[in-house]
Amino acid sequence: MHMCAETATSLKRGLAILLALEGGAELGVSRVAEIVGREKSQVSRTLKVLADHGLVERDPETLAYRLGWRLFTLAAAAGEQRLASAAPRLLRELVRILEESAHLSVLRGADVLTVVSESPPQAVQAVSWVGRVVPAVCTSAGYALLIDHDRQDLAHLLPPVEAFPRQHPRGPQSVEELCERLVDARLRGYALADEEFEPGLVAVAAPVRDSRGRVVAAVNVSAPKFRFAARLEEAGEQVRAAADELAHVLGSEPARALSSP
Repeated sequence: MHMCAETATSLKRGLAILLALEGGAELGVSRVAEIVGREKSQVSRTLKVLADHGLVERDPETLAYRLGWRLFTLAAAAGEQRLASAAPRLLRELVRILEESAHLSVLRGADVLTVVSESPPQAVQAVSWVGRVVPAVCTSAGYALLIDHDRQDLAHLLPPVEAFPRQHPRGPQSVEELCERLVDARLRGYALADEEFEPGLVAVAAPVRDSRGRVVAAVNVSAPKFRFAARLEEAGEQVRAAADELAHVLGSEPARALSSP
């Protein structure tokens, strides 16, 4: 019983310290001890244990502590699980409103990976989009996922020779052209691709942001141009609303509800 009580006390102390560092604070041992109401020696020992497990980090110059890489890894994993859980319902709602396929995608290097996909009941699909990888530089989902990248970021992420293949002639053919697409997407609030990935295909996408404002996924809808071109603005707003609602699931700003036509 004594050991259980001691373990519970240590756990509570560790949690209190992590909460004290919440919000990106960088604090010295004395300040942390003051906040959690514990002796400095106890806090110092607990911080060392937390640091050994990657839950906090110590700045080698200031000696102040901050939240560590493993905590953010755990948070990202939890966020991905929440996304995977909430996405199907929202994508089905998009499908109901727009009567076209809807997808949730993530960035993997210079490519876009589809992780969740929903289609209208009447749709005939020879190949599922789930698990499919396409270039980020000529797709609406790619534009949405790269929307916060500046020219320097893109130059590092996307080697020009490999990133702008000529098999997508309507897509950007340089980092400069890609930057122009991203500026347009920021101003519009959603990204648009007009036959840039595949002839006859148009698509819209919007970024999903986590609680820190980082783009972690994209919601997109794609369809043949002959039946979807006239609805792109409406679809863009619906996709943006779905992305906002997913962001709300991750603790971001209040979501905008999808609206029926």
